Amino acid sequence: MTIRRISSVGPYEARIGYCRAVVAGGFVHVAGTVAEGDTVVDQCRAALATIEKALAEAGASFSDAVRVNYYLPDAAEFEPCWPLLSETFGGNPPAGTMIECNLIDPKFRIEIELTTVAPGV
Repeated sequence: MTIRRISSVGPYEARIGYCRAVVAGGFVHVAGTVAEGDTVVDQCRAALATIEKALAEAGASFSDAVRVNYYLPDAAEFEPCWPLLSETFGGNPPAGTMIECNLIDPKFRIEIELTTVAPGV
């Protein structure tokens, strides 16, 4: 099996020892992604942009998504993100889960983890 690793050169990748995405076993696995921003919606939008860039490098897109996990320290902040998420996935929504939990830094309001079908599968 061929494994391809995609880095976004984010500040935590080298420090922690992971990469933004891994293409393996017919899937693109995108690591939990956080982003800067003043609001949870700003952070959600920026995280999705980082994810979209990794997917493009893997030859995939949000329309190939099969699974998404959302992690938020405050579940009440999830609903404001719904319109953006609905727009992002359109008519191809993945299976999804939202979990309330602490994130790596209190400044982050949302972390998004995504799995898509790999190109050509």
